[in-house]
Amino acid sequence: MMAPRTTYKEELRGLNREVAAMGSLAQEMVAKGMQAFLQGDAAIRKEMAALDREVYRQEQETERHCFEVIALHQPVASDLRAVSSCLKVVTDLSRIGRYGRNIAELGGGLDPSASRLFPLPLMAEQVLSMVKDAVASFVNLDQAAALALFGRDDEVDALWESTFRVSLCFMIEQPQKISDGAYAMLAARYLERIADHACNIGERVVFMVSGTRVDHYARKRAPRLDFTEGPAQEPSTDGYYVTRLDEK
Repeated sequence: MMAPRTTYKEELRGLNREVAAMGSLAQEMVAKGMQAFLQGDAAIRKEMAALDREVYRQEQETERHCFEVIALHQPVASDLRAVSSCLKVVTDLSRIGRYGRNIAELGGGLDPSASRLFPLPLMAEQVLSMVKDAVASFVNLDQAAALALFGRDDEVDALWESTFRVSLCFMIEQPQKISDGAYAMLAARYLERIADHACNIGERVVFMVSGTRVDHYARKRAPRLDFTEGPAQEPSTDGYYVTRLDEK
């Protein structure tokens, strides 16, 4: 019979495989969503419904697996962080996949003359790279790669702002094509939100590795990973703990 600890480590590796598989599916949905949107491909839009159901199934299955690990092995400290982070990450991946489907359902394709005005392909490429690297940082416990996501998010934000401005000008100058401008704006907004979810995964990686939470509202600044005792910096009491878990 396999030793209990070995069995538990196998369970964690299984969770990592499930997250990796779900991450790949979420990336596929974003890529196909952009293809359907830019090309007006109705066949892909139909396929997206099946992919959406599959990513939901995977989310439910991984959540069930996480609860089984908690119930059977009662993990603590870093192990508990790993399992609880997995629960959060699959929710982010599910939302990423759903945004991909939302993009696919925007209209019947952009007019070629209009699509050249918007940096959507570049934005999609950067966002897909962020999702891929976010999932890899989770599986590999790579805190450096997770932290690098925040700077890349600034680049995506800049592309979103650029698309927003270009879309407004386009709709004003060509009111007969106002739907193209509106759809481009919505697609860019969905891509920007996908990048935010990739950063959410990065935050969970930092939490798993260091036991320190990244300040959600200040994460565009360099995250503070060191805790110092004193009146100016109080330990978090957000329902989990009052001391750093990495000190246990």
